[in-house]
Amino acid sequence: MAKYRKLGRTSDQRQALLRSQVTSLLYHGKIVTTESKAKEIRKIAEGIIAMAVREKDNFETVTVTAKVARKDADGKRVKEVKDGKKVTVYDEVQKEITKDAPSRLHARRQMLKVFYPVKEVPTANNKKKANTKEVDMVKKMFEEVAPKYVSRNGGYTRIVKIGQRKGDGAMEVLIELV
Repeated sequence: MAKYRKLGRTSDQRQALLRSQVTSLLYHGKIVTTESKAKEIRKIAEGIIAMAVREKDNFETVTVTAKVARKDADGKRVKEVKDGKKVTVYDEVQKEITKDAPSRLHARRQMLKVFYPVKEVPTANNKKKANTKEVDMVKKMFEEVAPKYVSRNGGYTRIVKIGQRKGDGAMEVLIELV
């Protein structure tokens, strides 16, 4: 018995397909695909969600002193002359950052191996590239998805059969987060 479905593709094509579909599923919450693809997507997605739930609170908040360039009203760096050279003026600022525990850092890197970059495009603008922003999927997993599933022990996805596709008769399903 095989450990996974080959889906009629070479290994790199299959891996790319599954990565993109898992990214879409976890970003949108549900996708429509074939039954065999959905069963493979489920394995990967459930593992990632379980990892996020396990490492959700595994960090500490640390206060750090950082040097930040002083800026004028226009947002440009303030420079002053020292020893005949123009030098940027820096201020010391206290910042609070979250420091991941080693296991959470490992989980973050494992998730980054799966996720493709996601760009969020505002629907109000007709300009395609204006105001697009990069979505941090790992942050979304830890802050939005994981808290929903803390009380669940597995079974984070649901597969609902839709019917056969008209073109090739493949069974189409809706895979969604529960």
